[in-house]
Amino acid sequence: MKKLIGDKKFYLMVLAVAIPIMVQNGITNFVNLLDNIMVGRVGTEQMTGVAIVNQLVFVFNICVFGGVSGAGIFTAQFYGCDDAKGVRDTFRIKVLITAGITVIGLLLFGFYGDQLIHLYLHESNDAGDINATLMYAKQYLRIMMIEIIPFAMVQVYASTLRETGETMLPMKSGIVAVFVNLILNYILIYGKFGAPALGVEGAALATTIARFAELFIIAGWTHYHKEKNIFIEGVYRNFLIPKELLGKVAILGMPLMVNEVLWASGQAVLTQCYSVRGLSVIAAFNISSTISNVFNIVFIAMGSAIGIIVGQLLGAGKMEEAKDTDRKLIFFSVVSCVGIGSIMAIVAPLFPMFYNTSEEIRLLATRFIMIAALCMPLFAFTHATYFTLRSGGKTWVTFFFDSVYVWIFNIPLAFFLTRYTVLYIVFVYLACQLVDIIKCIVGFVLVKKGVWLNNIIGETKELSKEIA
Repeated sequence: MKKLIGDKKFYLMVLAVAIPIMVQNGITNFVNLLDNIMVGRVGTEQMTGVAIVNQLVFVFNICVFGGVSGAGIFTAQFYGCDDAKGVRDTFRIKVLITAGITVIGLLLFGFYGDQLIHLYLHESNDAGDINATLMYAKQYLRIMMIEIIPFAMVQVYASTLRETGETMLPMKSGIVAVFVNLILNYILIYGKFGAPALGVEGAALATTIARFAELFIIAGWTHYHKEKNIFIEGVYRNFLIPKELLGKVAILGMPLMVNEVLWASGQAVLTQCYSVRGLSVIAAFNISSTISNVFNIVFIAMGSAIGIIVGQLLGAGKMEEAKDTDRKLIFFSVVSCVGIGSIMAIVAPLFPMFYNTSEEIRLLATRFIMIAALCMPLFAFTHATYFTLRSGGKTWVTFFFDSVYVWIFNIPLAFFLTRYTVLYIVFVYLACQLVDIIKCIVGFVLVKKGVWLNNIIGETKELSKEIA
């Protein structure tokens, strides 16, 4: 057990990194929950339309996350060896990557938004109105296309600050943004204080304004405190990035970005598979996923902490310490999620009661939440092993471990069970979650073998110092 449990100093260090991320994500997801309830109290069709668009926007968000994460592997290791020039170059790479992803996202949503929404609309025996759902989804998407622009830039700044040890500012800016979002949701969705009742358009407008507020805070603070954020000095003066670094980021980062794209699109396809069982299933999944996200902040934050802490140790060449630290972090994440999952299962029946929807949808949502709670320790382990492999630059391994697994195992299973069997959708969902047990076994073997113990910056560090 000494290999799995650290001392008091160890946990204080871990919590110093994880708690700010946890708080930010927790507040964000809690306000998203309130946002979702506000829309859900307007009507089922409004809630379902928003849920469909959010599934599409989620794919874009994960693409951005994958784009900045590829360069972020280098950022953490450059920071670990005190190379400000290297951090600056990786920041510039993130800007270029997110700009490209944003342009592609705007083109896809602008020209093919209706077709993408239609993929989730299926006739069934439930009382959902497909035409109304489509109308609300289109209204919501039109405004959310603006929101993705500040979102992308927030990720560039926030990820770099976290990778350089500043976790508090992203948390604070996120807290401000979510409260702005919450207040504006109340005003714009329901038409309070003399404002018009805009419904789903009000929800999208509130989210967009809040995202711009977050960008203003986080970018403003970063540029104002140049003495602390040395990398930001002259960051936009030019984009002369060393070709060798670009090549390494492309080699190691591209599989990571492609992995995130395929994983996110895989989740969208999974939802589409479930959607053939009717709009009630989509509505129930929306409730379940929104609530699950509030509880998932623990293993999400622990994954980020692993990427930051272990990445810095690898960059400093402390291989044995990195291995010992990673083992304890994984154990801590899984044990924590056993407790969190238990709490989530107990309170599962309460959350769906807040929605203005049918009893059938409430019952489905409750069962989906309980399944998510049951499987949370599995997700915690796979998430931790994913970030472990990624911290050492094993992006091709994570590519097969993560997204390829979804497309080979999860999606074919969901496709077959939803279309060629009459199995109850709850059991279909359970089967598709439990198949990740195989992924846990593979992740355990890879981490145990230590294939991720690499210092990836190598010659790039020397090159960066010469140029500086």
